[in-house]
Amino acid sequence: MVRPNLLRELSEQEVLDEIFRGGPITRPQIASATNLSKATVGAAIERLERAGIIRTAGQQHGRRGRSPVAYEIRRNAGFVLGIDIGGTNIRAGAADIFGAPIHDEHVLTSHDGARAVSAQVIELASRIVERARATHGRLLAAAVSTPGVVDQVTRRVTSLAYNVSPDGGLDPLAALRARFDVPVRIENNVNLAALGEAWEGLARNVETFAFVSIGAGVGMGLVVGGELVRGAHGGAGEIGYLPSGRDPYNERHRLHGGLEDEIGAAGILAALRERSGRELESVQEVFTLARDGDDAARAVVQVVARRLGAAIASVIAVIDPQLIVLGGGIGSNPALLGPVRATVAELVPLTARIEISRLGDQAALHGAIAVALREAHALQFTRATR
Repeated sequence: MVRPNLLRELSEQEVLDEIFRGGPITRPQIASATNLSKATVGAAIERLERAGIIRTAGQQHGRRGRSPVAYEIRRNAGFVLGIDIGGTNIRAGAADIFGAPIHDEHVLTSHDGARAVSAQVIELASRIVERARATHGRLLAAAVSTPGVVDQVTRRVTSLAYNVSPDGGLDPLAALRARFDVPVRIENNVNLAALGEAWEGLARNVETFAFVSIGAGVGMGLVVGGELVRGAHGGAGEIGYLPSGRDPYNERHRLHGGLEDEIGAAGILAALRERSGRELESVQEVFTLARDGDDAARAVVQVVARRLGAAIASVIAVIDPQLIVLGGGIGSNPALLGPVRATVAELVPLTARIEISRLGDQAALHGAIAVALREAHALQFTRATR
């Protein structure tokens, strides 16, 4: 059986969203608001009722003829959990079955190895789940955003999660499954940031786009024709490995990649140190100096913009996207947007719209919640049709 397109599954949530926003609401009102057929709306309503997600709220009066039945959401229909494991912070949030936030928290990521990170994830998740249970019933599904390549068969983080787990033993999936008896999905963080943009960001209703993240690492989430592209090994979008710099064959690029070594956080700080001899604590300081007119910092920022623009031009030449969304602590800096656009325009005749993410550092968490919602809806619909 062909597995439904994830993004289309999320778009089918329109019926549920409309009940959440407008309930109590009738079938004709849902059909009118969503432009879905009455038959589609009716079928969805019947499944949702059988699954115990919605309930009738009486009839709406005041119109001529038969008064239609209105529907509303049950308060205890359940909730989902999204977790985003980053090199700086671990974020987690609960949302009701229509994606409305219930509660979220974050903690600084431990640098004491994979076990310590997994323990943080469990502690944070348990705290949020207990809080959400008080008002929304039971946990239905969870999804985890993590750095690194996720094997599509074993669902384990196989490599490249060095910013979080230098010892290579990160396995949050096993820890969560042992703690919560619900479906748990795990996905690369930049892939989930792309799904977050498709669900609630700039890429809504955009079929082909890329989310390019620049921070401690450099990566890309790619959606083509409405499908998230993972590649044969789960490593699609690892643009940090694009050859870049004065010596793209330098052996040190084997770990992080040539482009990441040049425009990732460590590379930017090293470039400023080489130009000026100054040791700074954060990349934000480099951008602040550049804004204030410091020649060395301005030169570093200009190189970053040119290298990033060249990488994006390469992506455009291959996939011809409608949109490029820039994210991450560095990629979302407004100082890069103009120079990146100008560089891309110099290099390719057919460019794409290039914008900064409006979801900021929450993009991957939004994507994790979207994936958890898909799992929860699939579970509920399966129960409804039994």
